[in-house]
Amino acid sequence: MNTTYDERLAAFSRERLDGHPVPDDLRVLLLAHWEGRDDFAQLLGLEFFEEGELHPFLDTGYLSEQELADPEMQAVNAGVARMVEYVQLVAKGGKGWVGYWVHPDEPVRRPIELDTEFTLWQMTGSTLTEAVAFEQSAYQDEPDERVAFGQLAAELSALGLPLGTTDYDALDDSAYAVDPEKLMEALTEAERAARGLG
Repeated sequence: MNTTYDERLAAFSRERLDGHPVPDDLRVLLLAHWEGRDDFAQLLGLEFFEEGELHPFLDTGYLSEQELADPEMQAVNAGVARMVEYVQLVAKGGKGWVGYWVHPDEPVRRPIELDTEFTLWQMTGSTLTEAVAFEQSAYQDEPDERVAFGQLAAELSALGLPLGTTDYDALDDSAYAVDPEKLMEALTEAERAARGLG
């Protein structure tokens, strides 16, 4: 592999995945993106973060000075910021952003989605690509999502990225061991209590 790409993958791993290895499917998607290929991005509706781009949980640039000074908002921002340890976002797409749920009580890294209202959503699929293809199957010309998923899986495979399954009903939709929304609420409540707000 190209040394420049090795360096970029290492930097991406440090910045977006807390130093963990880049999953195989994400590696294929990133290399295609860096090579200027937009075929995967168009199929999956993804736009990868560029180096230095803030995690949405850490971006408070949309808040006014008055909001930033509000103790309640400070508690919410602090609780949400603590979630960065468990929510490793890698791209814009879906309802807002997509990435991985990596809570230590989870047996494996799982795909997750964060919407623009800062609600976390469990995704169906064992890899990020499967999960995004599952979601994209609802937006295809083919009205049957099962058929649409199979078509997307075939297109991805033809481009060099086979999914673990082409069977819509075989995708992993098991519940996370730790509910991300409940954890975010608990962390925010802990921050409120630390500030004497609760």
